[in-house]
Amino acid sequence: MVSLKGNQIYLRALEPEDLEFVFEIENNTHFWELSDTITPYSKYLIKKYLENAQQDIFEAKQLRLAICENTGDKTVGLIDIYDFNAIHNRAGLGIIVKDSSQRRKGVGKEALNLLIDYCFKVLHLRQIYANIKEDNLASLNLFENNGFKKIGLKKDWRFDGTDYTNEYILQRINA
Repeated sequence: MVSLKGNQIYLRALEPEDLEFVFEIENNTHFWELSDTITPYSKYLIKKYLENAQQDIFEAKQLRLAICENTGDKTVGLIDIYDFNAIHNRAGLGIIVKDSSQRRKGVGKEALNLLIDYCFKVLHLRQIYANIKEDNLASLNLFENNGFKKIGLKKDWRFDGTDYTNEYILQRINA
């Protein structure tokens, strides 16, 4: 049986009460480059998204979970399965820990490990991947230390309004 609970954190489905947390993340311009967002989201749109967040992954092709502390139930981040493809048994993964004070404490590693187990043992995916900017060393280390391998570099892939940057694609195959 796969658990979505670790030593420090647990993963749970999004709830309507997550409106403010999701609103803050989606409207923080520092995070926009992670999701290719260039416009803010209204609370109305996020509320509608949360109302539909319980949609089946096979229908929605994505799943977003809250990362919560075991003690106090504080929500500290979000972790996503996106581009879910049941035919080819693959999906992309993404993670964000909101506050920098919560980073580099094992929260991301534990959340990623829980989600990897879920992807391989529950969804029966053959492969998972992540797209990470070349200069995002913390994320590259997180994914590489969890069995992902760099399989390509997309040159001039992202434009930040001033310059182009490269992006790695990392992959982990459930062998």
